[in-house]
Amino acid sequence: MQTNNILGIDVGASGIKGAIVDLEIGDLTTERLKLDTPQPSNTTAMAETVAELVRQIGYEGELIGCGFPAVVKKGVSHSAANIDDSWKGANIEEIFSRATGKRVLAVNDADAAGLAEMKYGKGKGLKGSVLLITIGSGLGSALFTNGHLVQNTEFGHCNLHDGIAEHYVSNLARKRHDMSWEVFGLRFNEFLEMIERTVNPDLIILGGGVSNRYELFSEWISIETEVTTAEMFNNAGIVGAAQYAFENQ
Repeated sequence: MQTNNILGIDVGASGIKGAIVDLEIGDLTTERLKLDTPQPSNTTAMAETVAELVRQIGYEGELIGCGFPAVVKKGVSHSAANIDDSWKGANIEEIFSRATGKRVLAVNDADAAGLAEMKYGKGKGLKGSVLLITIGSGLGSALFTNGHLVQNTEFGHCNLHDGIAEHYVSNLARKRHDMSWEVFGLRFNEFLEMIERTVNPDLIILGGGVSNRYELFSEWISIETEVTTAEMFNNAGIVGAAQYAFENQ
């Protein structure tokens, strides 16, 4: 049986982060290490970077959890919205396991963040429908019903204004179109209105880097559903990935 100290890795479009997690408390036992996501982010280059991350952390365990920016089913990537197309149909778990010499279990990155927030953060013990939305290069989502995860929801890929929602209102879109925080807030509220009509959640939790600056655009959020920011912040993906691996080993 694996110990409660598991290496969690959070793969993002711009950076690959990792740390050893104490799952008894849901916190990191080592400094969080971040390496740049290689460009192009193909399977070979990403595997080499993940292996280097594991080496630098000095992890001696045999099990690794990995949050990955794609629809993930049985360890296989079924999309590649913000990474190289070579990942479509690729087995994340096999590729990273070969590269690291350890057993890697993979889950969608937003689902990983949601798992952490529901176990250790603001979603702890909540019943009903809770939705985590991560705001980063794209818009990730993790939906929970009475504490149970509905995997791979990908609400950021819904249609909004005849296009993909995350192309309209993600942090990457904000920078690309040089949006003011007012414009971003109004656009994000439109996205939340669509989510509210579709899912009718009891609570929406915002995670990802932009959630740290929620006060800059919160005044333009006017939906009826309660909206709050995540408690786990930037460690959520790492902690949730480790948690997923432990629970599915």
